[in-house]
Amino acid sequence: MIMKKILKIYLLPAVLLLFTANGCKKTFLADSVNNNVPTSVPASLLLNGILYNLVDFPDNSAEIYDQYYIYNYNYYGNNQYDFGSGDNYYTTLKNVVLMEQQATKAGSPAVNPYSALGKFFRAYFFSKMSLEEGDIPMTQALQGIGKLTPAYDSQKAVFLQSLAWLESANTDLTALIAAGGNSVSGDFFFNGDLNKWQKVINAFHLRLLIELSKKTGDSDLAVATQFAAIVGNPAKYPLMTSSDDNLQFAFVAPTNYYPQTPDNFGQNGSRQNSSQTYISLLTSIQDPRVYAVAEPARHLVDDLHQNPTDFSSFVGADPGLDLGIMYANANAQDYSFLNRHRYYSTFTGEPSIQIGFPEQEFNIAEGINRGWVAGNAEAYYIAGIQASQASYGIPLNGTYTAYFYRPGSSGVANLGNYDTFNINVNWNTYYAQPAVKYTPGATGLTQILQQKYLALFRHSGLEAYFQFRRTGVPTFTTGPGTGNGQRIALRFQYPSSERSANTANYTAALASQFGGNDDINGIMWILK
Repeated sequence: MIMKKILKIYLLPAVLLLFTANGCKKTFLADSVNNNVPTSVPASLLLNGILYNLVDFPDNSAEIYDQYYIYNYNYYGNNQYDFGSGDNYYTTLKNVVLMEQQATKAGSPAVNPYSALGKFFRAYFFSKMSLEEGDIPMTQALQGIGKLTPAYDSQKAVFLQSLAWLESANTDLTALIAAGGNSVSGDFFFNGDLNKWQKVINAFHLRLLIELSKKTGDSDLAVATQFAAIVGNPAKYPLMTSSDDNLQFAFVAPTNYYPQTPDNFGQNGSRQNSSQTYISLLTSIQDPRVYAVAEPARHLVDDLHQNPTDFSSFVGADPGLDLGIMYANANAQDYSFLNRHRYYSTFTGEPSIQIGFPEQEFNIAEGINRGWVAGNAEAYYIAGIQASQASYGIPLNGTYTAYFYRPGSSGVANLGNYDTFNINVNWNTYYAQPAVKYTPGATGLTQILQQKYLALFRHSGLEAYFQFRRTGVPTFTTGPGTGNGQRIALRFQYPSSERSANTANYTAALASQFGGNDDINGIMWILK
């Protein structure tokens, strides 16, 4: 009897507890839904984020590795080629997939502007990661929880697929434009103009083929055949016709400032120097772009009374120098700084070009020089130079006004202290120089690559580094300051997440490429 009473006493609360728990669960689930938060994201908004992730901004490590603009004091950074992990765009690529799904979910047909651009984004992000690292997960990479440990695709497979995506994207855009569907929402580059995007995609197609210049004997890739097909058929493959077609990020105040502004001038203006690799190439051919991008070394001008517009007054720092020596030289005003009027006097700077007309012209000139397609290499070479110079406001013939910062006597940074010089520019005089005037053959190829390097300054991320790695042009300096045993590293390492979360495939990829080591000096397939 006593036990029964006890059981009755305890059973009743248990039943009440069960109903209470269920009631709380229902109430909690209902209350946890926030009706003010969207449960899906439109394709246009996803496109906007993808485009932003595509941008390589200036004033970052890429400029160091390109040997354009280098540190002079190790408190802020160094110039060493001690590459860590390469870019990881897999989250962005998942958003590409979601963007395509959202477009069709909203009623778009299978071929639509978002799906066409999605093919370009796949080619862009996968090929870039492969250029940095080598073999990468691609085919199995975007399957979510269905494939958490994706196998690696060979670098050749990545490029074959990327070229196929670009071909398909061009075909899709041709059909969409012909049908009148030549716009897309969420595009801050071209305000949705698919005609502009088609030109960019074909220019990028040429870039990838140029990256494969060591693989012209591979019949699967058919590099020269593809290159000739694009250049030789502008009706099928529209290309950029001027710098108005550039894929470039325009900085806008107050939402998107250029990395260098009047606000950070005093703190950042003298932490880095222009590089000897870049400056000496400009001055050796008496190129007027040096007046736009750099300032004369103040020691030469103020103490030795050298003319500030003499090309010899512009001196870049050797990237291979020990940073202690470079810092002492920089304090002695022995080097040219970045032109602080151009890059610090506004909040919006200059647009950051990702894929541009000058590069396209130099790529076509290179293809003609290599015999991939018939044509006038010199005409494209000249167009590339002139477009690059025009982007700095330098006329073919006339006066260019240069502004050189002059430190105040108090030593306080003051952006108002400038000396102004009017410099006479003459295209024929410039182009008549033997080092500039195009010469067919090996010399001409070097000239094309040098001018392309000059045009890529502050633009297109690692493209200048990729060119050096592929061709050796221009000559990059090494020394104690560049580290890595005074070698230019040849690749970036894989993201650390691959080592920990995809161990078996990561280990197999290293074994098949680099002797089992994630070696920054390993030679990837595209360079062999």
